[in-house]
Amino acid sequence: MKFSIPAFALFVFSAAAQQVNRTQTNGWGSTPAQRHYINAQQALTVINAAVNFSNSINVPNDIAVFDPSSQLVAFLRMDNAYLGSVDISMKKAKTVTYFNGLFPSYGLFNRSQPGGDLFGIEQTNGGLVVFGGGQPIFDPNGYFIGAVGVSGGTVQQDIDTAVHAAQSIGTTITM
Repeated sequence: MKFSIPAFALFVFSAAAQQVNRTQTNGWGSTPAQRHYINAQQALTVINAAVNFSNSINVPNDIAVFDPSSQLVAFLRMDNAYLGSVDISMKKAKTVTYFNGLFPSYGLFNRSQPGGDLFGIEQTNGGLVVFGGGQPIFDPNGYFIGAVGVSGGTVQQDIDTAVHAAQSIGTTITM
């Protein structure tokens, strides 16, 4: 599957996402009440939405939910899900958090191909995933609160499941 995002479109998208991506209170100097992180109950809602969608398309998945600081909040390996997809689902979610939720995991696909300006980026940070299945999660106020990573089906099935899961508690970006 090939995703086509011209560099200019990615720039415009990034600029728009930065206006919505309200992460300024997630850093040092803020109190826990001022931070915008996915909590355990929200993460379980995301997991359950992903499981329900996965069951509806008959695909056992591995599902990981990370907070904006790339820390695991919740994980579930459905019965009969691929063992190799455990790491992939986690890396999909981490890829999203490493770039502050500016794009889904497949947002780097074209740019990471041979000849692209980011060729080889997937080899950084302990391994990024540049294909679909990782989605940012924004709360209803537009704050980036975490990411979900899904792996076990086709790329499109993983994208559909992750989008459905992210939207169970807020919004996400689709490209």
